[in-house]
Amino acid sequence: MTEQGVRWTTEQVLALAPDEASRKAGGRLGGAGPWSQTGGSASGAVWGWCKGSGSTPYRTVVDLTGPAYKCSCPSRKFPCKHALGLLLLWAAEGVGDPVDAPDWAGEWLTERAAKTARPVAGPVDEEGARRRALRRAERIGAGVTELEQRLVDLVRAGLAGQEQAGYAPWEETAARMVDAQAPGLASRVRELGTIPGCGPGWPARMLEEFALLHLLDRAWLGASGLPEPLAATVRSRVGLPSSGEGETVRDHWLVLAQYDSASPDGRLITRRIWLHGLGSGRPALVLDFGPPGRPPGSALPVGLVLEAEARFRPGSAGLRADLGERFAAAAADTRVPAGVGTQEALAAYGDALREDPWLESWPVVLGPVIPIPGESGDGGWQLADAQGEFALPVHLAGGRPRSGLWQLAALSGGGPVTVFGECGHRGFTPLTAWHPQGAEPVALG
Repeated sequence: MTEQGVRWTTEQVLALAPDEASRKAGGRLGGAGPWSQTGGSASGAVWGWCKGSGSTPYRTVVDLTGPAYKCSCPSRKFPCKHALGLLLLWAAEGVGDPVDAPDWAGEWLTERAAKTARPVAGPVDEEGARRRALRRAERIGAGVTELEQRLVDLVRAGLAGQEQAGYAPWEETAARMVDAQAPGLASRVRELGTIPGCGPGWPARMLEEFALLHLLDRAWLGASGLPEPLAATVRSRVGLPSSGEGETVRDHWLVLAQYDSASPDGRLITRRIWLHGLGSGRPALVLDFGPPGRPPGSALPVGLVLEAEARFRPGSAGLRADLGERFAAAAADTRVPAGVGTQEALAAYGDALREDPWLESWPVVLGPVIPIPGESGDGGWQLADAQGEFALPVHLAGGRPRSGLWQLAALSGGGPVTVFGECGHRGFTPLTAWHPQGAEPVALG
């Protein structure tokens, strides 16, 4: 099939693994030995039977357009080792030419196609929706007023006691914001509780977050006087669902980065997938969520390209998107995105802040740049323009491992590289890098 003509790499397949044990187990199943009845379809699916410890082989099928997986094994990991092994076999060209799917695989693929089709909107009770929106706005307004009073009290009393107070008071305040139906405010409040334990300089950082939270509170209370794009951003930051659909863009989307982070209370895993439209040049951020111990369902390894519709949500500086209809299986791609200089990166972040003052960072491809290690080894790193006199400090946001910095230095070897990452007011967080002569991107960290 056409999509199978451009195979994924072994690294891209193994990047889907939920943990190191799955990577190793899937790697052992990547050869032809345990497999039988394998095949693939022109629409972008592969399947096969994998011999296990029982008398009946496990039936495994993968929809490459997702990717999505189905296996008859009892594993609760997603994808399981059999799905990883099948993908490795396919990547090594161990699956034959396109054929029709057998009944057991075809039924699941048909059901999946039906579920992912765009639903037909039914009749809407506009008056009921308006009343519910008014009631929720009133509850949020009361929560915002209560939160403002708490911030005022803390500033008046000083922050000296915050280290001893611990996380519990902030969790209580966050619960009040949940009761007020403002989950966005609750999330920001929970993050405040983690700041006193983050090391030297925490009071200044806490005051910065107080100021941003106060700005959001005041924006909500005065939202009726804001321009609609900014008002949509305020609603999104408070936690209201989008009131309408944003722009839908069909493009070939290059996966620039994918990484997971845990919420401050450890109750939620957030997966961030950064995409770049090869035709539109537009960045897109796809978010997915999962409970602790179970990774989110969406997984797109770095370096894949998928032809799909991206439905952008109003607000959030036009970044947040949901993937809609996909028109082909995701395929590996070796092209390197065009980079910009450090000054242009800062200007892009500044422009984005005008649309969303609470935006912590903006996606940027830098290049060509040279990584410069700090004097202390792990601290003080910079990314300097290869042909210029400007540089950006490196900031490892979200607790990202410092091993990624040394990966970047090794890839560079003192020469220029192209780097994708998030540019914010504390610096640049590198996520993926390309060497000028390299054929594949390197996910950092």
